[in-house]
Amino acid sequence: MFLRFVCAVATRSLFILASLAAVWRVVWVKQDGLYWLLTGLYLPLVAEMILTLRRRRGNDYKWFSPAIFLFLISIIPSIWILELHHRGHQSVDSRCDKLDSTENIRALFRLWNNSSGSEGFKVPLTTLCADDWILALHQILLILLVLGKWLLPAAGELTRNQLSQLLLVFVGTAADILEFTSETLADIKDSSPAMVYIILAVWTWSMLQFPLHISVMGSSSEDVSDAAPSLLSHLRTDIWSTTGALFIQDGPFLAVRLIVMIYFDVVHQMLIFFAIKNFLVVILNVYRLLVVCCEKKS
Repeated sequence: MFLRFVCAVATRSLFILASLAAVWRVVWVKQDGLYWLLTGLYLPLVAEMILTLRRRRGNDYKWFSPAIFLFLISIIPSIWILELHHRGHQSVDSRCDKLDSTENIRALFRLWNNSSGSEGFKVPLTTLCADDWILALHQILLILLVLGKWLLPAAGELTRNQLSQLLLVFVGTAADILEFTSETLADIKDSSPAMVYIILAVWTWSMLQFPLHISVMGSSSEDVSDAAPSLLSHLRTDIWSTTGALFIQDGPFLAVRLIVMIYFDVVHQMLIFFAIKNFLVVILNVYRLLVVCCEKKS
């Protein structure tokens, strides 16, 4: 009981800290204190934590995670603002410290150690390049989503087998999403502001996979004794997971990459590879969906 309470509070505290770092960066970049109002997006997460601790003793749900969903709501607007601001101010970006080599990272840590007082906290964070800051927020977001689901108590509704399966799916999904945003936004550069909105919208849509546990919406251990309900639950799980991968991630990713290659005439080796990869996954998911539907009819 005490361990569940600690895990529930610690996980949501990490969510709030990550969101607070994103809001602080927005305020510093925009030089406008009004953006501190974005911290109001944390209030639903705090309210959810209180209700979950009181009514469910900190336990999360099996098919949907309100904490992860509210975490996304609290941090995604800040990332949108930073991405759009960076796209509109790339040409006037001042000299900054990049994290593209071991030497630069060591120099940054030396600067941190040699500084004193509040300056030691301020200098390393504010002199980093905007794209490194945004990439770090994307990485922290995805890592916390995986760790958060691992730490959130599930009241036994998720078996250890289901949880391990879900976490493996999360890790692979997070890697694909991070590659999509970083590579695709870099490909279009500042050619089309509308395309930046489309990519960010597709990225936001793909993040909905994390609070929805469609890959484990199958039969529980209680269904093993009844073969027919177990089979139907298994088929329903396959249909949900297949359609989820098709319409939430690989389908939209493939559409965006085809637009970048055909409309913006941006073609390179990695873009072609990942477009082919998304195409193969889409075809395999359609084939899997047909197989599952045929099995259900028979």
